[in-house]
Amino acid sequence: MIKTNSLTKIYGDKTALSIDQLEIPTGQSFGLVGNNGAGKTTFFSLLLDLIKASSGEIISNKIAVAKSEEWKNFTSAFIDDSFLIGYLTPEEYFYFVGCLRGIDQKEVDLFLEAYADFFNDEILNQKKYLRDFSKGNQKKVGLVATFIGKPKVIILDEPFANLDPTTQIKLKQLIHKKSEDKELTLLISSHDLNHVTEVCNRIVLLEKGSVIMDKETTSKTLQELEDYFSA
Repeated sequence: MIKTNSLTKIYGDKTALSIDQLEIPTGQSFGLVGNNGAGKTTFFSLLLDLIKASSGEIISNKIAVAKSEEWKNFTSAFIDDSFLIGYLTPEEYFYFVGCLRGIDQKEVDLFLEAYADFFNDEILNQKKYLRDFSKGNQKKVGLVATFIGKPKVIILDEPFANLDPTTQIKLKQLIHKKSEDKELTLLISSHDLNHVTEVCNRIVLLEKGSVIMDKETTSKTLQELEDYFSA
């Protein structure tokens, strides 16, 4: 589904990302971990064509993301609250995303019913703009919006941040359920090693823009990561 070829991003004399070859197959739940500045958000930004690569390319479903916009038809992402539209209510935002995906309001309303427990009566029918919600509730809106329209690729940057423990557990349950769809490729970055190893079946560790570890998740992966970061 996703391939990188000699991918680099350089700012001045600093190399933010340097990945020669990386392949993420269709249906994989892919976890990306690393300290601040490791290159996680840079990689996602390149994958979403938010920034230009210094060299190399990313291919998503046989489409070079920097050369065509067709990848947008099957890709959904939530990186941070800049992806939201602050002057809309949650309902208006969901309808907007649905419109982009060719889904009418009635279909969106039916879709949202499945997330009533996740919303916990804090999102819909509040008569509030998104800018007036807490960071945690803004995160809930952004996350659920990525699921609209059955995308083939979903990219989530730090999805567990700003969520209370109960919502984190519910989110893990949602991710596990989404992972049952073998046509969906899910990419998640997180500083929470416990959560990311629990929901992802492959973990890639970045350090100073380079891949340090790339392995299938096992019962030992969490301890291996903790050992690395505590060394």
